[in-house]
Amino acid sequence: MSDLEDEVGESQTERTIRKIIHIDMDAFYASVEQRDSPELRGKPVAVGGAAARGVVAAASYEARAYGVRSAMPSVTAKRRCPALIFVRPRFDVYRAVSTQIRDIFAEHTDLIEPLSLDEAYLDVTENKRGIPHATTLAQLIRQRIREVTGLNASAGISYCKFLAKMASDLNKPNGQAVIPPARGPQFVAQLPVKKFHGIGPATAAKMEHLGILTGADLRAHSIEFLRAHFGKSGGWYYQISRGIDDRPVEPHRERKSIGAEDTFPEDIFSLAPARREIGDLAAKVWHHGEAKGLTGRTVTLKVKYADFHQVTRSRTLDHPVREAAELAAIALELLAPLFPPPRACASWG
Repeated sequence: MSDLEDEVGESQTERTIRKIIHIDMDAFYASVEQRDSPELRGKPVAVGGAAARGVVAAASYEARAYGVRSAMPSVTAKRRCPALIFVRPRFDVYRAVSTQIRDIFAEHTDLIEPLSLDEAYLDVTENKRGIPHATTLAQLIRQRIREVTGLNASAGISYCKFLAKMASDLNKPNGQAVIPPARGPQFVAQLPVKKFHGIGPATAAKMEHLGILTGADLRAHSIEFLRAHFGKSGGWYYQISRGIDDRPVEPHRERKSIGAEDTFPEDIFSLAPARREIGDLAAKVWHHGEAKGLTGRTVTLKVKYADFHQVTRSRTLDHPVREAAELAAIALELLAPLFPPPRACASWG
């Protein structure tokens, strides 16, 4: 198996090659449910609500074969896969398993940057096991996860975070891939920009309009051109199109936002029931922030209508939000101008 030291040019051997592993649990929520309920194994499973307003939080690989994906409306998922089995999420269980997995990471390195409950970056350039090959270490970590949790994980190994993330998708599920330095720019060049981590559908469509379909197309443009069309992100696109990503693995990365949302069983047309819901959501956000010793100055409201059209409103204060009541009041001020709604409100957060 190739490793990062393979296919390295002379200029690269003169400096330390970072060894970054991106671990991604395979269909995490759904796999936990299949592990704990043997009758679900081998069947198409969706974690989420089966009601008309439900949304798929995660889908097993059996369900994905039918085109079922996370964030898909449950009615659409059921239409694509009539045999789909819906399971209510158990986030307390997922968090407990995630803690087990992070403890395994800590057996190998202290440089761990969690991205969510089911994925993280690890810098193993210097690791606790003294293992020189990152590919070997990734195999050991995945094996240890399987032994402790009974779940499968995939891994991407590279010299930077962007390519490690991209590599982790190459041999899913239950596999791993490595992108060495000498192959990084070539890998990016042939990759469609719509598959780049961090480039969403809207940006991909804008790039396509400019004739940018692949990493090679992106690399053909100057940094001035990219900044003119994509602002500050243009500099980032210029770098990654060349296989360059100097971002460190940040074990104590500052959390940028705290949120809560809810989906309503019935449409809401008036402000009175909306006020009650906003109060409950504000209390949840405030409690979560207090537990972590966090607050913030920007309040953002997201409203999703029954036809899944979504709008957002935000306000930035000159001081941190002081209490849950203030948070709720600001959210209500943002919400009030949206009433009466042009269409039924299905959810907000």
